Amino acid sequence: MPTLKDVTNIARRALPPAVVLVATGVFLALGFAPTAATSPAGFAVTWGLPLARLLVDVSAATAIGSVVLALWVLTAGTEAYRRVISIAAAASFVATIFSIVTLLFTFVKVSQMPLSASAAFGEGLAFFVTTIGIGQAWLAVILITGLSTVVLMAVTNQTALFFAGLLSVSALLPMALQGHAAGSTGHGTAITSLGLHLVFVSVWLGGLFALVAARTACLPTEFAEFARRYSTLALVAFIVVASTGVVSAWLRLGTWENLATTYGALVIGKTLALIALGVLGAWQRTRALNRVDRQTRGAFTWLVLIELAILGAAMGLAQALSRTAPPVAQTATGALTPAQILTGEPLPPPATFARYFTEWSIDPLWLLVCAFGIFFYIAGVVRLRRRGDAWPWYRAVLWTLGLLLLMYITNGGVNVYEHYLFSAHMAAHMTLGMMVPIFLVAGAPVTLAMRAIRKRNDGSRGSREWIMLAVHSRFGRFISHPIVATVIFVGSLWAFYYTPIFRWAITDHIGHEWMVVHFLLAGYLFVQSLIGIDPGPSRLSYPLRLVQLFAAMTVHAFFGLAIMSGEGLLLADWFGAMGRTWGDSPLVDQQAGGAIAWSVGEIPSVVIAVVLAMQWSREEGRVAKRLDRQADRDEDADLRAYNEMLGGLSGTDRAPTTRS
Repeated sequence: MPTLKDVTNIARRALPPAVVLVATGVFLALGFAPTAATSPAGFAVTWGLPLARLLVDVSAATAIGSVVLALWVLTAGTEAYRRVISIAAAASFVATIFSIVTLLFTFVKVSQMPLSASAAFGEGLAFFVTTIGIGQAWLAVILITGLSTVVLMAVTNQTALFFAGLLSVSALLPMALQGHAAGSTGHGTAITSLGLHLVFVSVWLGGLFALVAARTACLPTEFAEFARRYSTLALVAFIVVASTGVVSAWLRLGTWENLATTYGALVIGKTLALIALGVLGAWQRTRALNRVDRQTRGAFTWLVLIELAILGAAMGLAQALSRTAPPVAQTATGALTPAQILTGEPLPPPATFARYFTEWSIDPLWLLVCAFGIFFYIAGVVRLRRRGDAWPWYRAVLWTLGLLLLMYITNGGVNVYEHYLFSAHMAAHMTLGMMVPIFLVAGAPVTLAMRAIRKRNDGSRGSREWIMLAVHSRFGRFISHPIVATVIFVGSLWAFYYTPIFRWAITDHIGHEWMVVHFLLAGYLFVQSLIGIDPGPSRLSYPLRLVQLFAAMTVHAFFGLAIMSGEGLLLADWFGAMGRTWGDSPLVDQQAGGAIAWSVGEIPSVVIAVVLAMQWSREEGRVAKRLDRQADRDEDADLRAYNEMLGGLSGTDRAPTTRS
């Protein structure tokens, strides 16, 4: 029979999620009540659907945040680590159950059929989950969260847990493809913003749940360190959530006047909650974390409960926002142009040299990646300088220039026109795969991370440990091998443009993001194998590196010539059906793209060849200096021995021969 202490412990563990659910439910009701009052659906669907979706969001966030905490904060094999993984598995199971409930309520709302066990209801539900987009999305969520539950119950190894965490995060993708984001006129920006928003809210909220649950399983000094590590995660999450929230709100509000609408009032409420969380987080980082011990257990608990309550309020308002019509129409109305039918966006103005620098299409993912990349690199350099270690200034400059170039390609005029012009797409490809990697490799980010990030001594894995694991893993060594990297680099050209992958990358936003990641990594691995200084597998000798480079240049040139001389239009039902009345014809534009691949794409190869020759020359100089210093120490012992050997051979040749 459970004792009073057991009951108290259970109540204490249940208090954080209870606070979130109550706060979320209250603010969901306040935000959703005006529109729910006029809803034609029944009471169960009107209120049951958002509540079920709320439980899916909270449980999925708990699973993802718990995994992140176990991977980046806690020490593997400890009681706290095992407890947090158990919480992740249980939360994933709850997400699966309420995803099923959400699917049923969604079908009832869409079909207007009462919930029943009849054959007609079953046939309609089967059609819904196999044919209709929103039904397919919720079926995917159910399958992913169910599989995540099984995997999380089975794994304890941190590396395996990392892939289990990726599986859990992938359940958010179908959620991001639903609601206002799916039909938004700024489709790509809206999808990316919502996806990032969901991921980092999950890290923030779920990580806080897991941190509270792990508190009683570790010493006060250990917990203080864990809380500081989580605080860093929460700060990054706050920045991402705030920035993506601003982007999403602006896409749906359009003007400041629309803040006076119901949707605008909900946005204001969510903004105030976010500001309160920011203030609370600043207090936590500057004051509260310095007093996390047994004497302040009650104060810290209240601080966490207040943060959870505000997070719950923000999630409730977010659910209300997702079910409230925004003031800006999210789908185009009237007669649609061919470009709008294909891309969901109107045709941009005629492409000119100036417009490639004045037109912008924001991609929040790469904007944040570049901003964080520059910030953390500079922070690492500053940390080295403060402790008296040197770091070449030009490496910081090159790294920053590389990320600024990446930001322009993924957010600037090239990103605006690459969906409509093959030549703009090829320019983006060549820049991502060949130009940006030169700057990034020259920045030597892995070497900087190894020197600047503090090594952990408690068996947990931080950023430094995960980077080292990735670099020295079997898979990392395999794909970064010079021959493999070269095959990936040049083989991607042909595999991408002459297979269905090209259509996926051009017509689908997820495919487009994958394309950017692939070209960037393929180019980085290739350049790293030639001129990189970061740790990795053994590189080829300098003569063989030149052979490696010229072989890649040759294949690259043939690819450019093949595109430039081709008479068949790639993706004719896309590039040839945009209805453009400006610029070159689609085929001429495609041939111009081939010329870009053949000519402009070779410029980075020449730069690499020059850098390679300079490195070779410096290496020869270092070898010569080392031999000179050795000769000074041993008074040319090697040279004397060599001369004596030659003298001995000469004496043998001059010796008279005797005849028998």
